[in-house]
Amino acid sequence: MQPAETRIVFMGTPDFAVPCLAALIGAGYQLPLVVTQPDKPVGRKKVLTAPPVKHLALQHGLSVLQPDKIRGNATALEALKAAQADLFVVVAYGKILPQNVLDIPTRGCINVHASLLPKYRGSAPIQWCLIEGESETGVTTMVMDAGMDTGDMLLKRKLQIDPDETAPALSARLSALGADALLETLPPFLSGELKPQAQDHTAATVIKMLAKEDGEISWQQPARAIYNRLRGLTPWPGLYTFCADRSLKVLQARVYTGPPPAHAGVPGQVLSVAGESLLVRTGDGILELLEVHPANGKAMSAGAFARGQRLEPGHLLGQAPAC
Repeated sequence: MQPAETRIVFMGTPDFAVPCLAALIGAGYQLPLVVTQPDKPVGRKKVLTAPPVKHLALQHGLSVLQPDKIRGNATALEALKAAQADLFVVVAYGKILPQNVLDIPTRGCINVHASLLPKYRGSAPIQWCLIEGESETGVTTMVMDAGMDTGDMLLKRKLQIDPDETAPALSARLSALGADALLETLPPFLSGELKPQAQDHTAATVIKMLAKEDGEISWQQPARAIYNRLRGLTPWPGLYTFCADRSLKVLQARVYTGPPPAHAGVPGQVLSVAGESLLVRTGDGILELLEVHPANGKAMSAGAFARGQRLEPGHLLGQAPAC
């Protein structure tokens, strides 16, 4: 099937999905319908904001459907059937599709997932691969089934992770790679040349959804592990600790590699305040805090915060009420 002969319903929501939709538009595929999440309040003023995928779809005059839910939604089901799609392409849509939806397109449903399956099944694979300190990741295109990222694989594309790369930067690279992988997948899949391959389910890892509590620093962890958590949890939920009863968000940090401070310390203990940074002992090594954001305050250098709080070597960060 040629692109102009192929009818695709695209389902996606965030920035990550935009390059895939743009690629389908650019390649000339028919797109009778784009399905995305409803507009949501954003920011302190709760301004009702459309998903990035909706913006792109409307720019190109595409029909947009924004159901609150898919499962058990008769109106959405009829709209999906009316699109008469050969294929559904799903990229970070944000909802698990029930079997009666997966059965609608004549050629099935393809998903672009931001990990090298079967590793990191579930939501937030980009964040979790950074938290786990992976040096390599990639994207996988697969034929969807009713499970959570358990379908047969079509194509994988890999990339190397920079040691200091954060979630937004890696997401941008993976979204571009995903768009390329999607365009590479579709022609041979539709012609029958590309055969799906079953995942090794015994090697699967399943990740949980991110929660605010995931950002709390455990100073017992090694410095590198805490730094990796910062990379993965930027910008949300962010990395934080406590100074007495105040939350302290860590915006920038790095693993300290300089000369050892005079004060040895225990995990969570301030070792020194030097210039604009703050050295903190971890379970293995030292984390250098560079920029922080105290609760009800403004972002500032860690050194400025330490001086304002009169922190000295020996003060404890974390749950201990010592600051």
